[in-house]
Amino acid sequence: MNNIITIEKLEKTYISKGENLTILKDLDLTVPQGKKIIIVGESGSGKSTLLNIIAGIDTATSGKVVAGKWDIINLKEKELTEYRADFLGLVFQFHHLLKDFTALENVFLPAYMKGSSKKEAIEKAKVLLEDVGLSDRMNHLPNELSGGERQRVAVARSLINDPQLILADEPTGNLDPANATVISDLLFSMVEKHNKTLILVTHDQKIAQKGDFCYSIKDGQLVEV
Repeated sequence: MNNIITIEKLEKTYISKGENLTILKDLDLTVPQGKKIIIVGESGSGKSTLLNIIAGIDTATSGKVVAGKWDIINLKEKELTEYRADFLGLVFQFHHLLKDFTALENVFLPAYMKGSSKKEAIEKAKVLLEDVGLSDRMNHLPNELSGGERQRVAVARSLINDPQLILADEPTGNLDPANATVISDLLFSMVEKHNKTLILVTHDQKIAQKGDFCYSIKDGQLVEV
């Protein structure tokens, strides 16, 4: 089985007021294609930092991070934009939907911006919104949707450009327990249906049990749990 992510000797050190704070150190991770990886750990342990480095949102201090054909640490800004558009789908704790655009518009825009025709992008978005159970809410604005519905839109949006890898950072952290269960079940089922690889950061032990592999970050390194 091919590895979709290879991380070797990753280090992330922040410099604040002349002091060095090393969050990640000598961290290694390989992610086989199609697997669901869960990362747990205390707040401040570096879970989101690791996800942001894989996403190209944050930069590593040193080490190697390869995702598919992309050598992330050495990418220029234009290449990072291509990497995110082609390879990644992102789901965050807060939905980050555009408040003046409908659910349908929020989902189809990334495909349209990437170069799909508007008609094709809309059709793809409609199918995904039906898949996440929002066929009757497509023309609603984010403020007309519940928190759970907004996260459903975010899940659909993450899949619109047919990415190979989905990164999810506390995707249920802003939801009540009932909605958290619904959204996590939905995310896992959509990842399976569309044959994607998932790396998910969570505090929720119930969600952690759904992965193929579960890791905790301790002393800057990943430990399988």
